[in-house]
Amino acid sequence: MSEKIEYGVAERFLKYVKYDTQSAEGSDTFPSTEKQKILGSALVEELLQMGLKDAQIDQYGYVTATLEATTDKKVPTIGLIAHLDTSPDVSGKDVKPVIHKKYQGGDIVLPGDSSQIIHFTENPALAQQIGHDIITSDGITLLGADNKAGIAEIFDAVNHLANHPEIKHGRVRLAVTPDEEVGQGTKYFDIKKFGADYAYTIDGETLGEVEDETFCADTVNIKIRGKNVHPGYAKNKMVNSIKIAARLINLLPKDRLSPETTEKREGYVHPNNITGGVEETTIKFLIRDFTVEGLQGHEAYLKKLADQVIAEYPEAKLELKVEESYRNMRYKIDETPKVVEYALEAVRRSGIEPKKNIIRGGTDGARLSYQGLLTPNIFTGGHNFHSKLEWISVQDMQKAVDVIVNLVKIWAEK
Repeated sequence: MSEKIEYGVAERFLKYVKYDTQSAEGSDTFPSTEKQKILGSALVEELLQMGLKDAQIDQYGYVTATLEATTDKKVPTIGLIAHLDTSPDVSGKDVKPVIHKKYQGGDIVLPGDSSQIIHFTENPALAQQIGHDIITSDGITLLGADNKAGIAEIFDAVNHLANHPEIKHGRVRLAVTPDEEVGQGTKYFDIKKFGADYAYTIDGETLGEVEDETFCADTVNIKIRGKNVHPGYAKNKMVNSIKIAARLINLLPKDRLSPETTEKREGYVHPNNITGGVEETTIKFLIRDFTVEGLQGHEAYLKKLADQVIAEYPEAKLELKVEESYRNMRYKIDETPKVVEYALEAVRRSGIEPKKNIIRGGTDGARLSYQGLLTPNIFTGGHNFHSKLEWISVQDMQKAVDVIVNLVKIWAEK
């Protein structure tokens, strides 16, 4: 950095994780939990204190604000986006963050539950953290670095830019979204009103990573209808849909095509949820691949297995329904490569070796890219998201702040 930043990112982060913002699957409200808006309202107050006069939270819980340009040059408006909800998988209530100062290597035993251990051998990124201050939870809850670290980093960078109007940059739009963890983060996000030309989610993991690819994702629901008869008189009459569902799941390969047996660019067919009884059973499959062709191949394979199973039970019926979730944002981002190139340059200028990476999952950026707002993803420095073993380095968060400041400067320069 050419100018010195007075970092407050760790203090912001420690404040935000105290708010319980866990989202909920299957809710019929938006956001899925009203408590997300409590942090949202606090963030608006913080932005107003920074001088961002249009900071607001809308009826859906979206927080937005504008940092006005400091140059007369025509510069694209850049969006910076993070989400405030935490995963439904692990509690985010009463988070007690712990700072492990000047980490010297080895395992990190979490004080609230000594069975929760961040093992050095299982966390290769810890080798780069010697001397850093590492933040964890106490082991009872998750930490919330996903994605409160992203909020803290954006706010710290914007605060620095607001206090230093001599730094030349274009108009910057901020957004903090609810319900990202339940796949609804962009449901009511108004791209036109947001008014950015390009955007970045600050929602990645390891220091230096810029991610421009996500999975392509579909959901396949298979509904099996059997025949229920009183079990005392069921011989040659009952057709148990639970057993048919179990037969289908048992046919899936044991050594490939599942989350637990794949990595890197390998896709999967994942039975994620099963509900029902004798009469009717529904299996929800998550289908993932980095190409549309691969995705369709997995779906054809699953249909073939389903047809094979149902043929064994002539009196049963099977219904298969495919729902599109999101597509690999790379298909769109490749049309304007400078969006990623500028992010990689911002990482370099911050003294970090950039790493272009893929996301074995999805982000709000994937949906936004297909709605016309190209949105790659930049690291936060967090690790082990969605678990009690989540951790993040204060120094890596500070580097993320540097990257954001450099990024908006680069857009003005170019």
